[in-house]
Amino acid sequence: MSSTFLFIIALAAIVIWIAQSQELMKPSKEQNGRKIVTLTAGGSLLTLVLTISLFQDILF
Repeated sequence: MSSTFLFIIALAAIVIWIAQSQELMKPSKEQNGRKIVTLTAGGSLLTLVLTISLFQDILF
């Protein structure tokens, strides 16, 4: 993958994890469970894509 594409994915992952952290900092009565699950799934997926692409670049 191109470095520009990976940079965009990395920025998106950072934004998603920050949004999830902000949602988790709210009092429990104000937290939106669906939003937390969606942000966690999206952040995990983008982090997995980044991890796989970085491991493919390692020369053994």
